[in-house]
Amino acid sequence: MNLHTIDTGFFKLDGGAMFGVVPKTIWQKTTPADENNLCTWAMRCLLIEDGDRLILIDNGIGGKQDAKFMGHYYLHGDATLDSSLAAKGFSRDDITDVFLTHLHFDHCGGSIVRKNGLLQPAFKNALFWSNEKHWDWAIHPNAREKASFLKENIMPIQESGQLRFIPDQEGVHFREDINIRFAYGHTDAMMLPQIQYKGKTIVYMADLLPSVAHIPLPYVMGYDMFPMQTLKEKQAFLEEAAEKEYILYLEHDAVHECCTVKQTEKGVRLDQTFDLAHL
Repeated sequence: MNLHTIDTGFFKLDGGAMFGVVPKTIWQKTTPADENNLCTWAMRCLLIEDGDRLILIDNGIGGKQDAKFMGHYYLHGDATLDSSLAAKGFSRDDITDVFLTHLHFDHCGGSIVRKNGLLQPAFKNALFWSNEKHWDWAIHPNAREKASFLKENIMPIQESGQLRFIPDQEGVHFREDINIRFAYGHTDAMMLPQIQYKGKTIVYMADLLPSVAHIPLPYVMGYDMFPMQTLKEKQAFLEEAAEKEYILYLEHDAVHECCTVKQTEKGVRLDQTFDLAHL
């Protein structure tokens, strides 16, 4: 098995929304905001070479939305999904599986492209993996989360016949060395791949832990549907990660790709940061 970081660029989100009840006077020390109170975040995906499978975990915002939509999120940076895949010697057509942690637009927008006015899968040879519980949650969204679930990102996957569901069962195996954890606080039935790699356990954190700045327990996003559930899930996971020395792969941290955590007198805190390539 080989793992590759796939950068798809940066975007901006409101700092207050990203840190919930934590005051700006505290969070801005680690995550500076611009004059509009916006902070920069990565859209960092993961590519897994596993035997005859080439698995892409999440795929960023994509490029099919109009200028008004894109203007809300200030997309920037030199990296794109295509350029990052090409740097590793691959293209979209090589992808056999697209694993979607959840269906918010910044995680699945690259799944669908617009060609000649038609929406179609960006990965013509791939299966798209979600789970039935989350899929139903996304296609029947509540009013608060509706803006994150865009029909043009979701329905064409189903219409293509390339959609597959993973059982909503904790620890279910996706591949021999990849099992799935579920989290329900950010959105219903978000999936976190847990990968055995070079004798280490790597967990793709998606939105359970967006960045190293979110490690202290009260740092829960205002975007989370069930913040107290997130708090419980994050506490249990971080204690396990500290004890078992997991490597946490960070999708949204603008600076750090990976980190480890440790127990301290103040609870679980950041230990080390490093790039995936250094493993």
